[in-house]
Amino acid sequence: MQAVVKYGRQDGNVRVEDVAEPQGISPDQVLLEVQAVGVCGSDIHMWHENQSWQIKLPVVLGHEFCGYVAKVGERVKGFKVGDRVACETAAEVCGQCVYCLSGNYNLCPHRKGYGNLIDGAMTRFAVARPQILHRIPDNVTFEQASLTEPVCVAYNALVEKTIIKPGETVVIQGVGAIGIMALQIAKLRGAGIIIALGTDIDAHRLQVAKQLGATHAINIQHQDPVQFVKASGDGFGADLVVDATGVSKALKQSMDMVRPNGKITKIGWGPQPLDFSLDPLVGKAVTMQGSFSHTYTTWERVLGLLATGQVDLKPVIGGAYPLTEWREAFERMEKGDNIKSVIKI
Repeated sequence: MQAVVKYGRQDGNVRVEDVAEPQGISPDQVLLEVQAVGVCGSDIHMWHENQSWQIKLPVVLGHEFCGYVAKVGERVKGFKVGDRVACETAAEVCGQCVYCLSGNYNLCPHRKGYGNLIDGAMTRFAVARPQILHRIPDNVTFEQASLTEPVCVAYNALVEKTIIKPGETVVIQGVGAIGIMALQIAKLRGAGIIIALGTDIDAHRLQVAKQLGATHAINIQHQDPVQFVKASGDGFGADLVVDATGVSKALKQSMDMVRPNGKITKIGWGPQPLDFSLDPLVGKAVTMQGSFSHTYTTWERVLGLLATGQVDLKPVIGGAYPLTEWREAFERMEKGDNIKSVIKI
């Protein structure tokens, strides 16, 4: 079967290769026939060899995916062949550490994710454990369901990790997929003013941000975001700043924009070292936290939001591409033409 494979440690070392189909499954596993895979910014980072996380080589890319149940292990209950399911990213966890036992398996130190340490889903078949499968509501398409994962990232950050009070001012740094999802969740949480920040490459994405509920969409290359944020309220800054950029210098901007006693939630990854002081966090008594991944209940709630239309993915999906056109799917996202590209298997 064909797969999109990262095969080396140089920029551009990704190609379509023939890989072996899974040879059977264990009694506790499920075989999925993949139907759609969302392209993540991390896939693009791996394409260019600028990721900041551990990977194996070669590895099949793709961790945002869904499909049909093709085969069920004899000890698996609750699923049958033909079920439409979305799959979480935590392909393997130990099941025995304090984080697994407390339901926080996204933080398991032995966690292995699809598309980096375990072969991912940009191919025909993937093997999964039933504990990370979720039935797709009938009115949610495979293309939409393939984007459940990035919505879950935003939901975990802005619902499960962060308190947003109705009427608060929220700044979203970055209008890529995670930033756009975070914007929609912030709106659902009752944020009063939502300010989305982007750059020249984000012209289309800033328009979508406005369409999906941003009060203001600012190009930081043409307008001072700190000045704008402070002028938008009482002069003290934002109640919450969400860093969805993965650019380390965005954190300095976050500290400048957040109000005293405010909050910064950092979702984006970035390998760049900091070259500035964190003293403003102390001086302003700001709470800063990271947020990583998601767990079972997050997925169930997000699929409910997709089914009811409270999270709108139509303007987010810029195009669906066959596996052989993976490069165009990646490039359209990289250039800012698509907020999300989907690969149809």
